[in-house]
Amino acid sequence: MTILLALLFIFATLRPEWLPARLARPTPPSTEFQRTAPAEAPAAASSAASPKAQAILSYSAAADRAIPAVVNIFTTKNARGPSEHPLFNDPLFRRYFGDQFNDRQQTNSLGSGVIVSPDGHVLTNAHVVDAADEIEVLLSTGIRAKARVVGADPETDLAVLKVEMNDLPALEFGDPETSKIGDVVLAIGNPFGVGQTVTMGIISALGRTQLGINTFENFIQTDAAINPGNSGGALVDTEGRLLGINTAIYSRTGGSLGIGFAIPATTARQVMDQIVTTGSVTRGYIGVEPQDLTPELAEAFRLPRKDGAIVAGVMRGGPADRAGVKVGDILVEVDGKPIPNTATMLDVIAQLRPGDAVGFHFLRDSKPVTLTIRIGKRPAPGARLVE
Repeated sequence: MTILLALLFIFATLRPEWLPARLARPTPPSTEFQRTAPAEAPAAASSAASPKAQAILSYSAAADRAIPAVVNIFTTKNARGPSEHPLFNDPLFRRYFGDQFNDRQQTNSLGSGVIVSPDGHVLTNAHVVDAADEIEVLLSTGIRAKARVVGADPETDLAVLKVEMNDLPALEFGDPETSKIGDVVLAIGNPFGVGQTVTMGIISALGRTQLGINTFENFIQTDAAINPGNSGGALVDTEGRLLGINTAIYSRTGGSLGIGFAIPATTARQVMDQIVTTGSVTRGYIGVEPQDLTPELAEAFRLPRKDGAIVAGVMRGGPADRAGVKVGDILVEVDGKPIPNTATMLDVIAQLRPGDAVGFHFLRDSKPVTLTIRIGKRPAPGARLVE
């Protein structure tokens, strides 16, 4: 038996073909088969999913729709020099000294803008055109045109320009309210004056507030590269629709660090509609100085809730003062809308129409108090001490 087993082992190892098929060792698959067989299935899957893959790998269609509506903005400011003094314009003085004191200087800056109507309305940042004496826009076609400021809103850092041209390519507004974190976006503008540039990223966060950039903040945060010169440019979705106006970056060096902020298109459209209609933006106002109610503050003062807006100051004779609002009241609801913090409070009150009587719900000494406040008109920036 031992000899037979030994012979069987020798034949199975050296001459397996001499043995019956049922006794022969199974032949392992070839190396070539092992490498090619797994590759065939992904190749078929890749072929089946090729349209989707192409859509993911290229956003050229979105860029093609948006690029014609994004313009470069060039502004010029005339710096006041000694020649502005009446003495230097005196004919007798100029007769003896000529124009050697005429050192009038110009400073140039650049930014971006978005054409939002075929008849020439352009959205941009207020700081791009602030105090500009001359404004010129450069279209993607290379055409240059003069522009004028229709109106500006420093509290949202938005401005509307008008170019006297017709049949311009206007960018379609998107809906930032349906956007989600992780959605792909494109930023289009003129960074560092190198020319129109498209960068890609994702939406990193929504509803960013309390950054100290604007009075009214509700930013879209993105990691799409935004640099100086991109201000006022477009943030678009993968369909080429306007989601926001690029306005600021977080940077210690002046360049992009992957944290940029855009004003949502819904806010931009509301501001633009008011500016085009009336030349300015009208907001509601009650005349209080708010402060966020934090969990630490609520615990220290044994307050019944940990969110809301504390009234830290009341403007004498203002709408809130006339209605009976007192320092220390906690605003929790306005016209049925909950107030979790001061940012929400400012936005809700700003949307109220001046002259309307609106119900405000407070907590005073842990007891609910409802007051009706007749909304006032928000003063211009710099003309108020409290909100």
